[in-house]
Amino acid sequence: MEFIAAGTGQVVFTPKDTTSYFYESFECQPAVTNGYGGLQFTVEGPAGASFALELQTTSSCSANDGTYKSHYTIIENLTGSRQTINVPLVGFDNEPNYDAVVGWVWAVFSQSNVQWSIGNITWICGNVAQPTSPGSTSVPTRSTIVPTATRSTIAPPVTTSQPATCSNLLIDDWASQSRLTFLGYNAMGQATSDDGTMSSVVVSNNRVLLYPKDANSYFYSQFGCLNANNRYGGISFRVRAARGTSFSVALGWSDSCGSNNVKTVSLTTAQLKWTFDGTEKLYSFPFSAFSGVDTTKLDMIYFSGLNAGVILGPISFYCGSTATEYVAPASSPAPSALTRTTTQVATPSAKGYVIDTFSNENTNSLGEWHGPDEGMAVTFGNNAITIRTNDSDQSWNTQLANKCADLRNLTGGYLHIAYSGSNKFSIALQQHNSKCNETMAPYPETWDSVEASRYATTSDIYVPITHFSINLQRVIGFNLRGFYTSEPTTITKIEIVTSIPSNFKIPPKLASGRLVFACTRPNSFAFAIDDGNPEYIPQVMKILKEANIPLTFFTVGLPLLDQSNGLAAAYKDMASRGHQIALHSYTHPKMEGLATEQAIDWEIQNDIGAVRQVFPNLRSSYFRPPFGTEGARMRQRLAANLNDPEPYIVGWSIDVEDWLWAESSTPNKQLDAFKRDLAKGGNLMVMHYLHQSTVDLLPEFIKLAKASGKRLMRVDQCLEDPKAPALT
Repeated sequence: MEFIAAGTGQVVFTPKDTTSYFYESFECQPAVTNGYGGLQFTVEGPAGASFALELQTTSSCSANDGTYKSHYTIIENLTGSRQTINVPLVGFDNEPNYDAVVGWVWAVFSQSNVQWSIGNITWICGNVAQPTSPGSTSVPTRSTIVPTATRSTIAPPVTTSQPATCSNLLIDDWASQSRLTFLGYNAMGQATSDDGTMSSVVVSNNRVLLYPKDANSYFYSQFGCLNANNRYGGISFRVRAARGTSFSVALGWSDSCGSNNVKTVSLTTAQLKWTFDGTEKLYSFPFSAFSGVDTTKLDMIYFSGLNAGVILGPISFYCGSTATEYVAPASSPAPSALTRTTTQVATPSAKGYVIDTFSNENTNSLGEWHGPDEGMAVTFGNNAITIRTNDSDQSWNTQLANKCADLRNLTGGYLHIAYSGSNKFSIALQQHNSKCNETMAPYPETWDSVEASRYATTSDIYVPITHFSINLQRVIGFNLRGFYTSEPTTITKIEIVTSIPSNFKIPPKLASGRLVFACTRPNSFAFAIDDGNPEYIPQVMKILKEANIPLTFFTVGLPLLDQSNGLAAAYKDMASRGHQIALHSYTHPKMEGLATEQAIDWEIQNDIGAVRQVFPNLRSSYFRPPFGTEGARMRQRLAANLNDPEPYIVGWSIDVEDWLWAESSTPNKQLDAFKRDLAKGGNLMVMHYLHQSTVDLLPEFIKLAKASGKRLMRVDQCLEDPKAPALT
């Protein structure tokens, strides 16, 4: 959908195109046995408009295996105002089993980019009169496999019924690097990987670059036992490869769905009569080219034998005998950024001062420390530094004081950075902890960030001090972070000035949320666990039940929608026991490092959508950035997409370092890391249930936290959120 929102007993939406849809799924309903004769709902759409109504049924409610058949009817000639539609359980195509209904889908809206609404969806008892527009089996195009971002809770591994017309079925559109290489999912929600055999696998602009390491490199994408018979004729995708490039393409199929016995037939590009000249072209093959393939149980496509790098476009099944391509849709309009009101305070007696002119590699112009994070490429020369990094985790720091600097007398001033080159980074002003003691956790306590490019000309950056929402009595210094391009940035001066050029226009301050690393409630402690390996969930649940403590789970959206791993059911159980469920991105990338705001929005919007699919009534304003990587763009887009100027961006002050020690020969160092940070005053934890050693240590972590005398609770409770459940 271009837009969708719920309220006042209806869902209001704007279809993006004819592939847009809205669905309702539920436990199998024996409608006839229970005395239901049809479905009733209200609808409002353009006068004369129409849409398809899909009925989803299974073989029987007692033997529901997750597969379904689709049956269609058309609702036509809408009045243009809100009206009630009664649809009897007759007239649907393909002989539906009305005593085993598992879902309804509203789709193929005849007019897009206009507002529609649906409400009051109700089963009707007894006989239902035929609608004014009787059912039709001639239904416009709609994919029968739901796209990953809004996948139905009833997974369709086998397509058993289709409407009369057809559109390309997407296998992968290369929408996300982390979806592919971190989580290993394609657009169908099925497994895809090179198993580490490639030298590099890089996703960009709906394309993937596969660069082989050697002759044994391969890449595959699975379909989930797809029945393409009498519907799809083959597979198409664009390829860009140098002249002389060759590789093999294999199709795999199974004897039966769920079987591990996958058979393959392989053809070389020469056998397919494909040649390349360095330009991008559409290539395709019919299933008939692969002798003996069972198209009713297709399992995967497999690329191997690459003698050079290739770039692939979106891969899809095409309909019938004529090869067509899937074209990735343009990005949806992004929600507007939220602005924050700031007051410019006049301080005529205050004087600005120079912070850094980079004449010394170890100290700035104030005699305080400056320097990069370890591993950051920084070059000193001629009273300037040049930064080259596209790692959004790395940063340059310049401190204002050894402990706490007080900038209250400069609230009317401006940070000025003289620079050349790229301005694709964030600027943060860091706040010290309450004791101004760097040996205490957290250090820093927090910071606020602005997007450098919004405040920049080609040579100068001016940011009002009031655009940094921190405690100005406890300033540590400035921090340049969140670089999202490898283009170099050269900086010659950092200073605070009391005036700016008359022709420089200050942009509004954009809302950037609350970055937190510690609980604020006295004597509190919060376990905040990120996603991990689903096989360890039962053990985690058992430990938490025995410990009788509430905590917070930050969940990645895409695995939450994977029905095979049990995460959704486990998290529903966790939520019912009083644990907090919060957001953690859709595919777990370093979000500030993503190239565009659209890519950041995609992660946030799909994560919100995935969580709401499993928890329809949950509206979380708590988000933990993957890897802890944040910056101004990510924070601003989070606030905009949640329509909340102050969402919580949740870090940590206790890190068990499972990422470092869990699979090492000394896994108990995770316990040492916990003790170290607890002794520093840390009270907000990060861990994952990725490894057995970490899960085995969870009871010890809980025991140590309790022994500290602190009360264990959820993150929202430890941050004294008035919307959090009351402590019991």
